Amino acid sequence: MKIQGWMFLLCGVFFAAADVVYWFWSKEPTGTTAMAISVGLALMIGYYLLFTARRIGDQPEDNKEAEISDGAGEIGFYSPHSWWPLFVCLSAALTFFGFAVGMWLFFLGVFCTLMSMIGFVFQYYRGNFSH
Repeated sequence: MKIQGWMFLLCGVFFAAADVVYWFWSKEPTGTTAMAISVGLALMIGYYLLFTARRIGDQPEDNKEAEISDGAGEIGFYSPHSWWPLFVCLSAALTFFGFAVGMWLFFLGVFCTLMSMIGFVFQYYRGNFSH
């Protein structure tokens, strides 16, 4: 993870330099803002990867002598039967559609998004799948 973190940080620095050159060359605010957002996103991802790598220790991809089989094993738990991501996406789409159509639909979408996110987070604390 350290390599990926440093790569994202270097991309952020490159995007920042390109953003400054683009601003002085074109004086166009829209592209400059988009590139500035790219700088922020690259730096944010790089910081997160470096912070996580420091917390969890060395990974097989950080070791130059590692084999492919060193990265085998369980990565994490992913719910195979959950419908909640679909409801989160539909309610988020309703929220953004409501932002364009009317505030009443926007607030309804925000409410649906919050309820579906709560359902998504707490799906394994109720019912047949609680632990």
